[in-house]
Amino acid sequence: MFPLSTVLFPGGDLPLHVFEPRYRALTETCLAGDREFGVVLISRGAEVGGGDQRVAVGTVARIEGSSSTPDGRWALLARGTRRIRVLDWLAEDHYPTARIEHLDPGDGHPADGAGLEAALAAVRRTRALLSELGETAPMPAESELADLAAAGALAWRLCDLAPVNLMDRQRLLETVDPAARAALLVSLCDDLAGDLARLLAGG
Repeated sequence: MFPLSTVLFPGGDLPLHVFEPRYRALTETCLAGDREFGVVLISRGAEVGGGDQRVAVGTVARIEGSSSTPDGRWALLARGTRRIRVLDWLAEDHYPTARIEHLDPGDGHPADGAGLEAALAAVRRTRALLSELGETAPMPAESELADLAAAGALAWRLCDLAPVNLMDRQRLLETVDPAARAALLVSLCDDLAGDLARLLAGG
């Protein structure tokens, strides 16, 4: 397990610079095996040194690319694959480990087309408003999103693109029902978009 100050969604990219000895050991173990590890958000504390508090729901990441430096550090590119829930944290030996359950088998029905269209519009509007303030880039081109043919993949991509805070990202990850997740995404983006529109209007 790799607790981090980020939320990883299925399909999302995760670049990592691994320098702490315990996570160097984790990286070497993963590369020698199935190349997978679990990622959970640190809710309190820091990534380095231990003693952090962690949420229960996270994502399995698969290492897609890796390179090492002469002093033993690693540069990794991992990608989220499926959601998990931590049942128990086990005694830490070389790096954090946990007993988990997989959550995605019950998540096979994506949000309906209307829900995805509403989520797409809400994320696009919010990012456009933020781009006017110079704080983020607009939405990717339609052709880039069209590459995500499956509705489920597009739904998670929209969660990843939404400019919401970490705890709201975690709420999206933890929401089991895809339709409810799309509705939550719309609500979060609409709230932020309203604040941004008032700010841009000088209100």
